[in-house]
Amino acid sequence: MNRFNVKEHPKSKMVRKDDIDWCTEIFDVFVTVDQPLALGDTVVRKYAPAKSGQKTCIINIFSSEKSEVKFVTDVGVIKCGTLTLCLTDISPTDGHASKLREIQALMTFGDTEIKVEALDVTTGRSVGASIDFLNK
Repeated sequence: MNRFNVKEHPKSKMVRKDDIDWCTEIFDVFVTVDQPLALGDTVVRKYAPAKSGQKTCIINIFSSEKSEVKFVTDVGVIKCGTLTLCLTDISPTDGHASKLREIQALMTFGDTEIKVEALDVTTGRSVGASIDFLNK
């Protein structure tokens, strides 16, 4: 989700969490069609939970061969996988509770597969998966 922008997002994709308007189903581009990548290249995106006290972070992985994709519901977008990261509670005494929680999504590109990982920067907890694009 991204912050809702009335000038670029349809009202049907707006949700409210913790008094903030968010746009759901955003297609966040990691790499574009025909972008040159070397074996082992890693692309990182940083996210934050949409709601304070959120217990899990779910990152769905999508692909499209089209270059003008805005939402995961657009024609030609295919769901490739899901990462579910447990967000453990942080004690107010551990020095991290007042900081904004950072979640990193990493994609490492191999020959025909991509390794994806979600990392909770605060705790170091991570989950990962591999996506084989020959068998999509």
